[in-house]
Amino acid sequence: MNTITHWIGGKPWQGGSARSGDVYDPATGQVAGRVDFADQSTVDEAVVAAREAFTSWRDASLAQRSNVMFAFRELLNARKGDLAAIVTAEHGKVLSDAAGEVQRALEAVEFACGIPHLLKGGFSENASTRVDVYSIQQPLGVVGVISPFNFPAMVPLWFVPNAIACGNAVVLKPSEKDPSAANFIAELFAEAGLPDGVLNVVHGDKVAVDRLLEHPDVKAVSFVGSTPIARYVYETGTRHGKRVQALGGAKNHMVVLPDADLDLAADAAVSAGFGSAGERCMAISVVVAVDPVGDELVSKIVDRIRGLHVGDGRRPGCEMGPLVTGAHRDRVLSYVDSGQVEGASLVVDGRQHAIDGAAEGFWLGPTLFDHVGTDMAIYRDEIFGPVLSVLRVATYDDALDVVNANPYGNGTAIFTNDGGAARRFQNEVEVGMVGVNVPIPVPVAYYSFGGWKDSLFGDSHAYGPEGVHFFTRTKVVTGRWLDPSHGGVNLGFPQNT
Repeated sequence: MNTITHWIGGKPWQGGSARSGDVYDPATGQVAGRVDFADQSTVDEAVVAAREAFTSWRDASLAQRSNVMFAFRELLNARKGDLAAIVTAEHGKVLSDAAGEVQRALEAVEFACGIPHLLKGGFSENASTRVDVYSIQQPLGVVGVISPFNFPAMVPLWFVPNAIACGNAVVLKPSEKDPSAANFIAELFAEAGLPDGVLNVVHGDKVAVDRLLEHPDVKAVSFVGSTPIARYVYETGTRHGKRVQALGGAKNHMVVLPDADLDLAADAAVSAGFGSAGERCMAISVVVAVDPVGDELVSKIVDRIRGLHVGDGRRPGCEMGPLVTGAHRDRVLSYVDSGQVEGASLVVDGRQHAIDGAAEGFWLGPTLFDHVGTDMAIYRDEIFGPVLSVLRVATYDDALDVVNANPYGNGTAIFTNDGGAARRFQNEVEVGMVGVNVPIPVPVAYYSFGGWKDSLFGDSHAYGPEGVHFFTRTKVVTGRWLDPSHGGVNLGFPQNT
């Protein structure tokens, strides 16, 4: 049975772990391998390797750093099919979805390739007489990246390329549920010429996370995951003096106004609600239908759900795969029961959907609830599965109030043909990322990703300009180089500033 081990100092780790965990094939429900779990000493070993590599990598020229990034980009582009297959095998999302994830990751890598431009400082000549003032951006040191199971390739590549290109060394802790993508990425970086120790991978659970958060040589931590854990990471990391960006959960709403193209809205709701089996922090989980479009919109969504091909993501034609583990599938199923008990209308029961795959897989088909209330658990909680709720309101103002009252503020969308309504919505809604007739408004790599409220802890969003800012600190230098005409010592304040 395949064992996934740590990657430390530019090579697979040679130690022996006292603890390990199962890695499943979600489409079959079978154990596909084992993953080593790091103890504190293993994390310490990775941090030492990173700290030693940092001393020379921080002084590597911008040209050298960008050359490594360009080489990595070419290798990743050439091997993107292999990485997508790894994602599908361990996460369960269909191959086309996994390929899309890798493509978005490539965009973040391409942004990091431009690091010479991104690290340009400012310069003021003659701020005072013959005195120049300039700013420079320098790396932090050793940084930790803790990434989730739902995007095992894309999320690490939101952070790792920027961190490395800025001159830092990285310890990456991926999800133990689908760990192989992280090792694949580390191997490609090594092949691209990244010096040993600049990128290290440690696998495991809370033990590894806590050590990264507490280790005195780890200067910053980037995290993506659920809101309770994001809050814990932020509070623990900052208590230990670290810079932290912790991206949490979401309850993303899609507002549909009466003038919207309902076919477009129905397509978007199904795509954004059930893509990757709903295991996306930017998934649409609530459709807010503004009267009188509710009945027609629900009917169109149902028609599209009925035709979805759910099954093993490696089989041709499958559009939605299983959930990542049996335990997570069972948790999502509990919300289907809860929705019925609390009085929502179960319009489509995903438990009855036909499955093109092994019966033992972690399956739940697309599930649709109508007439959902804001007091119900299926509305309040982040389910992180293929469960879509329709909530009906009378007016635009009611819809806006629903979105703004929610404690999450990650992403939202509005579907309308009224430019004035769309402009008003983007101005008034209290959410970090907004789509206008776009259901999943994930920014391109040269902007930055991140939400508001309980969806983000810390001041910096991920990747893009804010990512560069997060992984560097600014130093301001004031310099004076005297010419031969200077007049000697003068103990008074300068008169001609």
